[in-house]
Amino acid sequence: MSVRSSILPDEALFADFRKQCLATDNWINKYDHNGMQVWVEVPASKKHKIHKIKCKMTIKDVSAATMYDVLHDSQYRKEWDPAMLESYDIARLSPNADVGYYSWLCPKPIKNRDVVSLRSWQVMDDEYIIINFSVKHPKYPPRSNLVRAVSILTGYLIKPTGPNSCTFTYLSQADPKGSLPKVVVNKASQVLAPRVMKSVHKAGQNYPAWKQKNSPDQKPWLYPEQNTLPMMDAAELSIQRADSLENVDESSKGDSDDSS
Repeated sequence: MSVRSSILPDEALFADFRKQCLATDNWINKYDHNGMQVWVEVPASKKHKIHKIKCKMTIKDVSAATMYDVLHDSQYRKEWDPAMLESYDIARLSPNADVGYYSWLCPKPIKNRDVVSLRSWQVMDDEYIIINFSVKHPKYPPRSNLVRAVSILTGYLIKPTGPNSCTFTYLSQADPKGSLPKVVVNKASQVLAPRVMKSVHKAGQNYPAWKQKNSPDQKPWLYPEQNTLPMMDAAELSIQRADSLENVDESSKGDSDDSS
């Protein structure tokens, strides 16, 4: 298997992600209110200090197709994501994969974070899947004023339940890095996840009206021929391991007191 085919998600990875989204064994329910549920996976071993978290939302007033568009539309994200600093696509890797950059605000005194990730998607008759994970890009190394976070695996499974309703599942195992205690990271994730999900739902409610006024026919995630991003060979990327970033935040501690 070539390097190119090994880093790009294959059918087995999509199938495994789907299985994790639908699984109930080894998951502990932490929140269940108003059609929103949050679970945390029981780790297989103590070496996995960062929990895997899963959120499922029952949406009764937005279609699966619209929620899928919301997740893809980088222009619209500026309208609904108040934590975003920068977000942009870097290059295409295949008709259903790209690499992109995202940075976000963190509450003080915590240092702001960023991530470079490979994103891939799959559309079928009864579901939409988007998955991403952190990669190293030769032209986008960690920056001194931000802490490079790591997405081990993050993604969404959206399944239609009617013409204007769906179930929306978010699953993530991500390490914000820096000096934040892992127990704090895990607890914060459980509290923040429902808030983020509610924001995404509201974004879905408002998207059709916004899109009607903003390039309504432009959806390169559905129509690859519309994509104007430069092509990039996936062999130029490598998976970003969390442990290789362990000293990045520490090396900047002398620069500022807020380098958590």
